[in-house]
Amino acid sequence: MTDHHRQRPTDRVWQIMVVVVCVVTGILLATTRQISAGDEIRRSDTTRVSDLVRGAQSSTDEAEAARAELTRRLEELQSSAGSRDAEVGDALAQSDALGLHPESGAGVVVTLTDASRGADGRYATDARPDDLVVHQQDVQSVLNALWTGGASAIAMQDQRIVSEIAPRCIGNTLLLGGRTYSPPYVVTALGDPRRLTAALDNDRGVRVYQQYAQRYGLGYEARSADELSVPGYTGVVRTRFAQPVR
Repeated sequence: MTDHHRQRPTDRVWQIMVVVVCVVTGILLATTRQISAGDEIRRSDTTRVSDLVRGAQSSTDEAEAARAELTRRLEELQSSAGSRDAEVGDALAQSDALGLHPESGAGVVVTLTDASRGADGRYATDARPDDLVVHQQDVQSVLNALWTGGASAIAMQDQRIVSEIAPRCIGNTLLLGGRTYSPPYVVTALGDPRRLTAALDNDRGVRVYQQYAQRYGLGYEARSADELSVPGYTGVVRTRFAQPVR
């Protein structure tokens, strides 16, 4: 019987395993490269978005600075023209009533805040969610009381309150002049501090809020100050009725 050289089963198994390992290794390398490339694309996209955001913010800052400079120059020209022309001076005086210019003086600062947790880390046991937050009617009551008390100018947060702006509650945030704010809400009013404080104390809506503040831990503070400032209104004034300057 002729002697033929035959491969042992174990040798064939090892050859098959080597091939399988090579194939699997190749697949893993290819997959890793694709994933890595995808991550590079995502990182690149994220970088581009960040660059766009920074660029947009930079452009906004530059536009804001240019607007502020133009506003300053306009005010200088208006003041100069008003000093030479009585009619222009009268028109500028009337524009002050629109709240377009910053003002300062004595007044009152009112701060409203959502309820805080007690010493045990909990809210009042009988409180509903609506009892724990500042509502639009609370803010409006404070504003109405201050106007009634003879406020000559009012600002809320960093905006001047004029006829074009009204606070609106959206969830637990406040919409004011196209921007959203979270509490605390700070209202600054210029005027006689005693009259303003008395008007707040006598307003029914403010008194109701003070009762809730005592019961559920809402924040309320009204303090007088000898020197406060409010910004001018920087938005667009929509004139509904006009008459020629005489």
